[in-house]
Amino acid sequence: MASMTYRAAGVDIDAGDALVERIKPLARATSRAGVLGGLGGFGAVFDLKGAGYADPILVSSTDGVGTKLRIAIDTGLHDTVGIDLVAMCVNDLVVQGADPLFFLDYFATGKLSLDQASRVIAGIAEGCSRAGCALVGGETAEMPGMYGDGDYDLAGFAVGAAERGTLLPRGVSPGDALLGLASSGIHSNGFSLVRRIVAATQAGWHTPSPFSAGSLAQAVMEPTRIYVKSLLALHRAGLLKAAAHITGGGLPGNVPRVLPDGTRAVIDAASWTLPPVFAWLARAGGVEPEEMLRVFNCGIGMVAVVTDPAAARRILVENGETVFNIGQIEAHAGAPDVQIDLPDGWGV
Repeated sequence: MASMTYRAAGVDIDAGDALVERIKPLARATSRAGVLGGLGGFGAVFDLKGAGYADPILVSSTDGVGTKLRIAIDTGLHDTVGIDLVAMCVNDLVVQGADPLFFLDYFATGKLSLDQASRVIAGIAEGCSRAGCALVGGETAEMPGMYGDGDYDLAGFAVGAAERGTLLPRGVSPGDALLGLASSGIHSNGFSLVRRIVAATQAGWHTPSPFSAGSLAQAVMEPTRIYVKSLLALHRAGLLKAAAHITGGGLPGNVPRVLPDGTRAVIDAASWTLPPVFAWLARAGGVEPEEMLRVFNCGIGMVAVVTDPAAARRILVENGETVFNIGQIEAHAGAPDVQIDLPDGWGV
């Protein structure tokens, strides 16, 4: 029998090593106080005291980007799904009052393409820079027979910290205001429905977008907005009582998660304009308003619960956010709830 090799079986160790060397500068560019060492060790080490914490609580989150990956793979638009990956994790940390410290990624594919993997991980590094967290390591898995040609999968893991006693939510009560922070687009939820609508309309991903500049693929692949720095500024100013990251489940599914029993959020959907991408999806797919709100962020990627909306708005706008006064907290018997008032013709 002829001598067998790992490379002949479909796994190229040299390509994996080359990828690590290629991404080391990207990881170094995301370094922050507390990081010890760099890529290449068996594990990442982080010094919480070096990051400035006296009595820290650790907060962790893991996530992916769902079937948005299918569009990236089918269109070759690999440069921003890494930003999505980081955003989905760190936005879930900051709503708990935590500062994202470090991030690790998992990239799995059937046959490693240095160009494809490098573009994806460059996006991850960019997302980490936007969030102020360090890319400290990860795993690249080449698994022939597990993925189709050109396919890959992504997962991310983030760890953040907060000083003891500062975790959110806290003190939410009737009379508090709800501020909606604009999303950058669809973000990373609802793409199974997006893909179904596009297929039903027989529109091609590379055809001009019917609602914006560029191709349809470029429009729907706009990366998820990262709200870390603006929300941390608001929290450190003592103005943030709670925040809800609007992901799967939309406003109705996520806002109640940060409310105490005996309260409900009352939201006026007329207080912001439905972005064109969502209006197009609603029309093209015949999607009812209630379903739109349950599947998509519909233009509001984050909701902040505050007591002084004018002061909070100033800080958020100074940090680059587009902010809407979307409602308030009211007393309500029983479990936390949300009431969304829809104007006539909303979503059309």
